[in-house]
Amino acid sequence: MVLRARPGRDEDERAVVRRLSRARKAPRDVVMRAGMIELSWSRLRVPAIAVELGCSQKTVRCRLHRFNRLGLQGLDDLGGQGRKRRITEEERSRIISLVKTVSPGRPRWKPVGQLSAFHESGPIEWTLDSLAAAARTTGIEVGRS
Repeated sequence: MVLRARPGRDEDERAVVRRLSRARKAPRDVVMRAGMIELSWSRLRVPAIAVELGCSQKTVRCRLHRFNRLGLQGLDDLGGQGRKRRITEEERSRIISLVKTVSPGRPRWKPVGQLSAFHESGPIEWTLDSLAAAARTTGIEVGRS
């Protein structure tokens, strides 16, 4: 059975696919997928599209099926791939603001004109261990890495 991309639902969808297949600033994968759809609309079969774009026939079939099922949304990457974040964006911002503060072992001038540190045994510079410990005291569950 010959697999082809379904015709565009309207002129706008066809225009978007055409524009994406020729785009220079769009992600390369999206440009390639739009090119597959456009070549299919030009009556090329799966093996010819695969040779033209330098990919496997299985990839072309998968992308054509996905476009037929989802339309323009089928050109984008699926969400949810990759490692999930361990900390929230708000916790990340709090850690960054913590790094910008003075470390507890760094000497500071007191108003009376002498140097002293908040914690004499603390590190002069932030280290991974001291930063993780300081983040844990503020309620952020984070490891050393």
